[in-house]
Amino acid sequence: MTQDEIDRLALEAALEQAIKSRAEGGIPIGSALVSPAGEVVARGHNLRVQQGDPTAHAEMACIRAAGRRRDWHTLTLASTLSPCAMCSGTAVLHRIPRVVIGENQTFQGREDWLKASGARVRVLNDARCVALMREFIAARPDLWNEDIGVPPEA
Repeated sequence: MTQDEIDRLALEAALEQAIKSRAEGGIPIGSALVSPAGEVVARGHNLRVQQGDPTAHAEMACIRAAGRRRDWHTLTLASTLSPCAMCSGTAVLHRIPRVVIGENQTFQGREDWLKASGARVRVLNDARCVALMREFIAARPDLWNEDIGVPPEA
């Protein structure tokens, strides 16, 4: 399997998770971890609304689902949206060497941290990921702002 095929497989698994979160009434962001052989080892979607947990971002849910591992340094992390500071920091902590991002047009996370740590970052600018977030942000700007830490207007 080529790296391009692994990246696309990882994004497809993440996109399935984003759609699942939307169906549950949550924020439509998904994530997946994939081995160098192309095996999806974990999946996760944003559960912040569903669980009332401000740390339950898609990447965090995915990394939790992966459990205890010693092979983080071999995995590819995919996310439908550019990872925030918390999620980027977790990827850096575990030395995940490759991060595939569905899109970063609607939100620019801490890709700079990932790159500074030596991770290879690939932004696919997937039209489905962009549309999913644009539709959600237009429909629920209050919930989106809550998710990314924007305080309500006074």
